[in-house]
Amino acid sequence: MYRDIVDFALSTPAWLHSLAETGTDAGLFLFVALFALCWWRARSAPARDLAVAIAGPAGVVGAYVVSEVLKVFIREDRPCRGGVVTIATCPPTGDWSFPSNHSVIAAGAAGALILAWRALAWVVLPLSALMAFSRVFVGVHYPHDVAAGYLLGLTLAPLFTLLLVGAVTPVVRLARSRLWPQQAGR
Repeated sequence: MYRDIVDFALSTPAWLHSLAETGTDAGLFLFVALFALCWWRARSAPARDLAVAIAGPAGVVGAYVVSEVLKVFIREDRPCRGGVVTIATCPPTGDWSFPSNHSVIAAGAAGALILAWRALAWVVLPLSALMAFSRVFVGVHYPHDVAAGYLLGLTLAPLFTLLLVGAVTPVVRLARSRLWPQQAGR
């Protein structure tokens, strides 16, 4: 399946190659902007809602850390090391393939954003899936790397976010009571 996707990718126009290469990273910046928008939207909402918006990025970082730990133990070589011609330059030796960190981060961001703002689901889920698929398309991951990373991110980031909300909510209430006494009960 990997070779079929990579061979197909190589037959596509050059502009699509460039879009796929830059899109895998640029999409992550879009998620950063969406987290900022979530925070802005929740700034005057109840304390728990703002706590979810604040804790979301930390949940994504937690999922990423788990992914990095798994890579150290699993140590799967990248598929592009086998002499396969790919769109992207193959990462250096020691940069392991399983699971895909880009997929973990994209899916984790989507899951955490959905917790903070459910209406974003129709945007962030397809975007994260496209970003994950692009890692196979450009040739730096096997499909199972991407699938595992996606499931890991979509599961762990929201879980870590919810675990943090209990600690962040009182901090939001305290900050509001000190900075904006008129919002003290929210």
